[in-house]
Amino acid sequence: MPGPYRFRFSLWPTLAVVAGIALALALGNWQLGRGHEKAALQQKLKTADREPLIAMPAAAIRAEDVAWHRVEVRGRFEPKYAVFIDNRVLHGAVGYHVVMPLRIGDSERYVLVNRGWVAGTGSRSMLPQITTPSHAVTVAGLAMVPGKRYLELSTKVAEGNVWQNLTLERYREAVPIALQPVVIQQDNDLGDGLRREWAAPDLGTNMHYGYAFQWFALAAAILVFYLVTHVGKRTPQPH
Repeated sequence: MPGPYRFRFSLWPTLAVVAGIALALALGNWQLGRGHEKAALQQKLKTADREPLIAMPAAAIRAEDVAWHRVEVRGRFEPKYAVFIDNRVLHGAVGYHVVMPLRIGDSERYVLVNRGWVAGTGSRSMLPQITTPSHAVTVAGLAMVPGKRYLELSTKVAEGNVWQNLTLERYREAVPIALQPVVIQQDNDLGDGLRREWAAPDLGTNMHYGYAFQWFALAAAILVFYLVTHVGKRTPQPH
């Protein structure tokens, strides 16, 4: 005896649903995988302080060879190419991050160093004075690749050497020097008065998990919609 419900098969809607569910599941799995990768990297960052420092060479390197590892490099700072990253807050006070290139050894290659935080002067027309060693120094810290995209609240993203955000692409366009593809977040003290209380980097792990949930939910919604529109009660047959 047939059941009270019947399935109405139609070829093209069924193929579209199968394709949509497959795509949503694939994208969900990709986001889930990225989330797992970021979670593993986040865990690795917690133990980075116990790893030996990687020496930064003067020869060109790949970002992935040192990114998210602690490195050290010896050279001289070049103050004329410094930039101040605006609106950086520390303990409720507004100031700047001071980013300055370090010339590696006697080479013609540099690496950008985020030297730390300095308080603002209270006047945007007057930058704080920074003490910079004139002799060769050794810098140690976490090698990072700054993000390529930011939400920027103004079209004036760079006024002189005061910038809203730092990207390597923007810096390379502004300053004609050869750069390594990472920025060192300095954590050793050079007696310059700058403060280095770095927050743990947010790698976007939860964002990937959130996107994965949305894709899986979409796959489920497509399936439910398909069943609702293709499964219905049988019409009783007259006797």
